[in-house]
Amino acid sequence: MPAARNISFLASDAPVAEEAQRRLADRYGHFPPEEADVIVALGGDGFMLSTLHGTQELDAPVYGMNRGTVGFLMNEYAEDDLIERLESAEQEVINPLRMRAEGVDGSITEELAINEVSLLRAGPQAAKLRIWVDGRMRMDELVCDGALVSTPAGSTAYNYSAHGPILPIGSDVLALTAMAAFRPRRWRGALLPKNAVVRFDVLDAKKRPVMADADSRSVKNVVSVEISSEPEIGHKILFDPGHGLEERLLREQFA
Repeated sequence: MPAARNISFLASDAPVAEEAQRRLADRYGHFPPEEADVIVALGGDGFMLSTLHGTQELDAPVYGMNRGTVGFLMNEYAEDDLIERLESAEQEVINPLRMRAEGVDGSITEELAINEVSLLRAGPQAAKLRIWVDGRMRMDELVCDGALVSTPAGSTAYNYSAHGPILPIGSDVLALTAMAAFRPRRWRGALLPKNAVVRFDVLDAKKRPVMADADSRSVKNVVSVEISSEPEIGHKILFDPGHGLEERLLREQFA
């Protein structure tokens, strides 16, 4: 990336992240995000996602340094040579998913998700979902604990924990993955084109309540959820050379 003259340091509320923010700001200076050439996010993957959502209207890319737990989307933390690291960093552009959820009361909620949109049962009984792809019903009834649609960037997160596939960056596909599918027994999901529009209808929503979640933004008691890619929004993430998302996804598969 071009020379990073103005840096904005954002930190999670973890003490170790806040201390890192103070030390780095004292050393390199600190600007408001709106005036920055680059934004440095200090925390874990959850904070990285919230930073990307919160700065999506800005042109500055986001470079994460791990002051959290997993840090899949983060670079290693180091205080030295930050300017050189930023100037040699490689950029990945990620398009999020758009979720449009309808509640039992008729309300409509729209959210963006960088990793995944998931539907989860919210009561003691399994959820019953009907699945549509591009206006065509593909599954009349899926009995499960939940289901999700994941981007390639999010495929190693909740999707992978639910035994979904890891998707290469740039593969232009989405993963539709079931969680604890009961009927059809052991159904593992599907791979869909990136431009597919997926809709879940919740069957018997009052008896079997379901919540929808877009990167931890939750909507309770939904009756229908539509999910599609949002190509007009591109989140710019910076990685140290040789440690970009493509390499991380490959490495994860051979761990």
